Amino acid sequence: MKKFSLLLFLVATTFQFSSCKSDANKDKNGTQIEKVPAAAFVVENAKNDINFTAYKTTEKVAVGGKFTRVDVISGGEGASVKEAIHNTEFSIPVTTLATKDSSRDYKIRKFFFGVMENTDLLKGKLLINDETTGTAKITMNGETKDVPFTYTIKDKIFNMKATIDVNDWNASAALAKLNEVCKLLHTGADGVSKTWSEVALDITSTF
Repeated sequence: MKKFSLLLFLVATTFQFSSCKSDANKDKNGTQIEKVPAAAFVVENAKNDINFTAYKTTEKVAVGGKFTRVDVISGGEGASVKEAIHNTEFSIPVTTLATKDSSRDYKIRKFFFGVMENTDLLKGKLLINDETTGTAKITMNGETKDVPFTYTIKDKIFNMKATIDVNDWNASAALAKLNEVCKLLHTGADGVSKTWSEVALDITSTF
């Protein structure tokens, strides 16, 4: 009799546990919630390195920097690296700019991006065109422009390269302001102070 009672208790407990587990997979209306399998490649979970190179003085001395954070607004998932990158919309806080010089970082944020219209964030969308090229739609200073880029995919590493001219975003006033506050530092051997409008981009996503 004791064995029979114990068996009934085990059956009842198992039934209750199963019922609770089943209910946990339903919404408030009792509809079964289907779990969506995670995508094989997710940009937000990748290691994203956003590097840039700007230039100063007539001799075009390179100044390297990066942005330490990127937020995925939509897209960014797929069964392959290419599929994950294509149609990814993102935003980059300009406060995450870093050039290994805190004084320079402050000047770029305040006197370059800070002079622009609505540029607390750099926004964009990546589109893959074919096996080697794509287009980035970059929004800055209230303007959205298409930026062609080349890319490679090796194993699980996506790398894209592009060159932009910030004057395409009507940023000449911001560039002039930055050159003004950096006049001495941007003066070369010829005595000319110059901040180039050209910026090279080198972005890598390691999945």
